[in-house]
Amino acid sequence: MKNSIKVQRAIHDMTQADLANHIGVSRQSINAIEKNKYVPSTVLALKIAKLFKKSVEDIFYLESNE
Repeated sequence: MKNSIKVQRAIHDMTQADLANHIGVSRQSINAIEKNKYVPSTVLALKIAKLFKKSVEDIFYLESNE
C-alpha cells in the first residue's frame, strides 16, 4: 500500500515529528509508514486523514499489483 503522507506534510508545512505529535505516535512510526515499511491501523489511518481533511482513500492507496 502506498501513501501520500509526505506530500500532505509538505502542503501543511509539517515535519514527521509534528505529524507524530498531532496523532500520538512516534516520529519513527511516521517514517516507517511513509517508506511503506509499516501499514497503519485503521484508527491511525483515520486520524491522519482527519488531520489533513482528506478521505483515507486520498492518503492511502493500493498499487495496481496488490
